[in-house]
Amino acid sequence: MLNQAISITTANNSINTHPSIDALASYSKASADPLRLNILRILGEGSFGVLELCELFDVKQSSMSHHLKILAKAGLVTTRREGNSIFYRRPFIAPNDTWFELTHSLLATLDRLFLPEPITQRLQNLYQERSLNSQEFFTKHASEFLEKQDLIASHEQYGEALEYFVATLNLQNTKSALEIGPGEGDLLPALSERFQQIIGLDVSDAMLKKARAKVNEQALNNVELLHGDCQLALDQEIKADLITCNMVLHHVPAPKEIFNHSAQLLKPGGCLLITDLCAHDQEWARESCGDLWLGFAPEDLTRWAKDAQLQEEQTQFLALRNGFQIQFRTFRRALS
Repeated sequence: MLNQAISITTANNSINTHPSIDALASYSKASADPLRLNILRILGEGSFGVLELCELFDVKQSSMSHHLKILAKAGLVTTRREGNSIFYRRPFIAPNDTWFELTHSLLATLDRLFLPEPITQRLQNLYQERSLNSQEFFTKHASEFLEKQDLIASHEQYGEALEYFVATLNLQNTKSALEIGPGEGDLLPALSERFQQIIGLDVSDAMLKKARAKVNEQALNNVELLHGDCQLALDQEIKADLITCNMVLHHVPAPKEIFNHSAQLLKPGGCLLITDLCAHDQEWARESCGDLWLGFAPEDLTRWAKDAQLQEEQTQFLALRNGFQIQFRTFRRALS
């Protein structure tokens, strides 16, 4: 039996029940500016700080803050505090919200448009900078990472629940599994028992060495470890029945890309299993554990999965004694 309680919950969302012509005018004004539309388009890729947005659009902070204020007043952007930093993001709009259809149509249209080349290049540079910062942390602290990770959530605290999830997934085939960021390889033995072939993919060579030691120690002969990111898997045309991303998303420079890449790497009917922290305010996790993000709101994962055309299935939460909460999420690629 697990020594923590697992529960299934749903998010409560505020509903705009009193629309007005003035509110519609404010909404229309906010979405009638090319820069503000580009901001909304880039926020479709993830969350960004005001200075990052200034860098992406080559705009002064005072001007960017002005545009963000207009968007926020119209309910087109929202903020989330990540420790001492404020990140801007698209809002979660409930289906029964007055502006749902209008906002959904606007954002869906923007997502079909290409970003200007200079902005695309700056975005990739930003992601690369985030990635290098993460890799540098793991290179420096690989030997003590387990100790640091235990401050938040050790594998022993949630591993039983995670392995149960893997065991009870309704998969048509169990030929291949791909683990993005296997870390020290804690999940690899369980995957090795259930799948014919397992590939572990990690951008940190230091962490791969630790995973490789476990693979050799336990003679997991059906496990292959690769040094690289999802693009390497795409280039090698890897296809998986199951993709797991275990406590990795908060280290990824562009979390939404994990969903987009997984949708391409999954076989029809295949499943993506995400295990990660719910949103929290423990800023020390950045310095101590190399976290780029302080967990995620469940609706963020739902939206990213929907954008990648992955169907949401199970959602469960595991509360830890230290106040952190872990979410287990499964998303499936359609059969056709």
